[in-house]
Amino acid sequence: MNHGPLDDLAVAILIPCYNEEQTIGDVVSRFRATLPSASIYVYDNNSSDLTALRARAAGAIVIREARQGKGNVVRRMFADVEADVYLMVDGDGTYAPEDAPQLINVLLTAQSDMAVGTRRGVTDDAGRAGHAFGNRLFNGLYKRMFGRDFSDIFSGYRAFSRRFVKSFPAVSGGFEIETEMSVHASQLKLPVTEIALDYGRRPEGSSSKLSTYKDGAKILWMFAMLAKETRPMRFFGAIAAFFALVSMALMTPILIEYAATGLVPRMPTWVLSLGLLMFSAMMIVTGLILDSVSRGRAEQKRIFYLSIPARRPRREVGELPKPATKRGSPRAA
Repeated sequence: MNHGPLDDLAVAILIPCYNEEQTIGDVVSRFRATLPSASIYVYDNNSSDLTALRARAAGAIVIREARQGKGNVVRRMFADVEADVYLMVDGDGTYAPEDAPQLINVLLTAQSDMAVGTRRGVTDDAGRAGHAFGNRLFNGLYKRMFGRDFSDIFSGYRAFSRRFVKSFPAVSGGFEIETEMSVHASQLKLPVTEIALDYGRRPEGSSSKLSTYKDGAKILWMFAMLAKETRPMRFFGAIAAFFALVSMALMTPILIEYAATGLVPRMPTWVLSLGLLMFSAMMIVTGLILDSVSRGRAEQKRIFYLSIPARRPRREVGELPKPATKRGSPRAA
């Protein structure tokens, strides 16, 4: 199968896996048929079933990652693999390998650093009602906190440029890694693209590894941490506003009574309100200082991103190093 420009690029398909023996063999085989020139890597995350064996039998390069969690797997994949274009996909069979050329084509045509295959109809039925509600909640929260670059921050089907992969810090350890990817792109204002793709169901006997409440809490905590790191003025400003409102609510009746009688009958409440007001002022100062630090870090990350070649450095076939010219020797005309 000829895919034109893809034949000149080194494409790596990255599949993080944990107990996916029922689906991984079919997923790898279909990717081999769809993108025969691509290298397929399956990173087995301590599976207790035959995931690694099925993936190897289907023709994938299988590597084991001992640290549990999708974020730890992604960190390892991005560090290990060298390619021009990276395609990351879950191994549960819910994403169609046949859509891969379309997703990569969108990445290359738009000259984006990340192309996201948004899951068509995922909020209508994401396997469980809790997952569908969580998708709507967190996507809406992301738009309010970090911008409207993405409509499906939890999609596991993504194509990346080499610059994105090698500049992404990958701090997260679990399923919150997709949120971190999205925030990284939004913070550095990287070009991103979305394309709606079909999202399938897991086969019978295959269960989701996502816990509605446990992983939802981790993602919410990651939202807070990323807001603190990338939007410190907004984060600490919200805390300051809350404590300032509480302080004013406590202080107002005392001030009214003092204006009428000249007395402060509730001294402990007055002291508490002043303390909360001072704490609010401290949060504002903290936000201002950290906002400058955050801007400096973003500039450094942007410069590092720009220093990474868009393609793997390679020597042209047949090209030999040019001999050094001796000092004083005549130059060729």
